[in-house]
Amino acid sequence: MNVRNISISAYQYDLPDASIAYYPLAERDASKLLVYRDGIISETTYRHIAAELPAGSQLVFNNTKVVEARIIFQKATGAQIEVFCLEPPAQYGNIAVAMAQTGKVRWKCLIGGVSKWKPGQVLRKEEGDIVLEARFLGKYEDAFLIELSWSPAEMSFAELLHRAGLIPLPPYIRRTAEVSDAERYQTIYARHDGSVAAPTAGLHFTEAVFNSLAERKIRQSFVTLHVGAGTFMPVKAATLGDHAMHIEFIAVSRETISELRAALEEGRPVVPVGTTSARTIESLYWLGLKVQREPGIVAEDLVVRQWDAYEMGGEVKAFEALAFLLEWMERQGFMELVTTTQLLITPGYTWRVAGGLVTNFHQPGSTLLLLIASLVGPEWKKIYAYALEHGFRFLSYGDGCLLWNTSH
Repeated sequence: MNVRNISISAYQYDLPDASIAYYPLAERDASKLLVYRDGIISETTYRHIAAELPAGSQLVFNNTKVVEARIIFQKATGAQIEVFCLEPPAQYGNIAVAMAQTGKVRWKCLIGGVSKWKPGQVLRKEEGDIVLEARFLGKYEDAFLIELSWSPAEMSFAELLHRAGLIPLPPYIRRTAEVSDAERYQTIYARHDGSVAAPTAGLHFTEAVFNSLAERKIRQSFVTLHVGAGTFMPVKAATLGDHAMHIEFIAVSRETISELRAALEEGRPVVPVGTTSARTIESLYWLGLKVQREPGIVAEDLVVRQWDAYEMGGEVKAFEALAFLLEWMERQGFMELVTTTQLLITPGYTWRVAGGLVTNFHQPGSTLLLLIASLVGPEWKKIYAYALEHGFRFLSYGDGCLLWNTSH
């Protein structure tokens, strides 16, 4: 199967506006959970997800934190210009470094109302004791390069966004962000600033759910993938070969990779919570394969590109690939692996690490829906039809599902 020839039109479905969740439920873990296993669909709630997981399962959570990436500038004329901070240019190395910058940063941004921003004009915003200025430096193919400078200069960029920015709700939630979104569009275990979108499958987890998982001896690991705006970008190409997958930053500790390796070697299911966690742990396999084939590879070159999984082959078992990666990290003296992934998971992909997936319901024609189809095959249509017919709420603030990979 040549995945480049996959037609995006085959992964469309009708999503009524009434099925989109514009607000979260009052209680996170009250959201419904569709369970798909061996062709059978059942229903429960996230509150009872522990009962659906074998004892000893290894759940993997993405602990990225959504930053207040939307900054609104108001001109003297009353016109508004929105600067949406996407990601740092390559010279910063990674998002963690860029978020710690003080006084001034250069950032790739989307601009709302860019026609109102005259050449050479400096935008200015005052928020309490903060004075923020924005300068237009240049244009990328799909974004703009903006220089932001502020006082007090000792403040980090992460703190500046927290004080002067707004939470960026997904574009399909057609309403203004409210005060409650600052808490609810964030997982309770979010730790590392850097995402412009939440890893939404994790929004349903509460302390009570974590306690129930512990009672069943279900283990937890944490990875970091900073979610970019590209996760919402529709696939505009007719076939997958003409679509450029977005690149995202990941960080995974040596301890987490060891936990995943142990689970795989012991035959315990590894279940990522969210497509971002899934892409991260599957990327680890391909990184392990790369260091096996090129032991002297340097960190800067150790990345996962869009088509690697379809061009590299790979008969190595998953726990062996992770062992190679751990050995390489030890030689390099790395306690944490920080890199980027562009991994595209689509029908035709062979899952290496994940035995199942906890996830929300995704947009028609999206790379996230293609990922779901790669896990459950054509049954995705049956699953989504059932969810629509039985009142499941879709997209970021909606309900979710637990899907098992029967090929594992």
